Amino acid sequence: MPALIRIAPPEVGKPDTTPPPMEFARRWDSPFDRGDLQPTVAVFLNRLAYFRITAHAESAEVEVGGVLIGQWCEETPGGSQFIVINHMIPARHTRQGAVYLTFTKDTLLDVHDQIENLYPGEKIVGWYHTHPRMGVFLSHYDTFLHNNFFPDPWQVALVVEPFSSVAGFFIRQNDGTLDPTRYFGFYEMDGANGRRSVVHWQNLHKSENEDQGGTPYE
Repeated sequence: MPALIRIAPPEVGKPDTTPPPMEFARRWDSPFDRGDLQPTVAVFLNRLAYFRITAHAESAEVEVGGVLIGQWCEETPGGSQFIVINHMIPARHTRQGAVYLTFTKDTLLDVHDQIENLYPGEKIVGWYHTHPRMGVFLSHYDTFLHNNFFPDPWQVALVVEPFSSVAGFFIRQNDGTLDPTRYFGFYEMDGANGRRSVVHWQNLHKSENEDQGGTPYE
């Protein structure tokens, strides 16, 4: 087990107070959405970030990953919380193989430099990595990384299996627990009202609530 190094300093402050960007947002559900789990946050994913994540995921036969950059928000004080993923930063200087990915000290320094120079004022809202030909889940080591490097309740983990085109977000529950086998969908920004979707993850499906003219955001 590597020495514990947080990928980010402890986050402080409060979420931004703003309405969720529901206009033109298309909801994609996982097989585990609408069940007994109650995720702490909803996830809104910018299209450009989606393109860059999928391109990085498809770039190698071994595991690759990086961090998710954006905003932590709250609809009203004490109301529903959500994150908006605006950018991604590929993790460089990693140790990686077919079934593992390890962030190094140089990775952390590079990430912080890029945030400071390119995305000032935005937060690390989570991380992503691939599971080539293995499926969508969090291993014991993934769970260790998530709980120790990304411990804030609103920080998420995205797992992508590029060869089968499947993916999902792992999100903590209101009591702080994290199920490493059940994942959630997200809102595709600029993906509704007749606009063509760019999402090709085969295990997610368009929300039935949208087909009925409603909104699944709670």
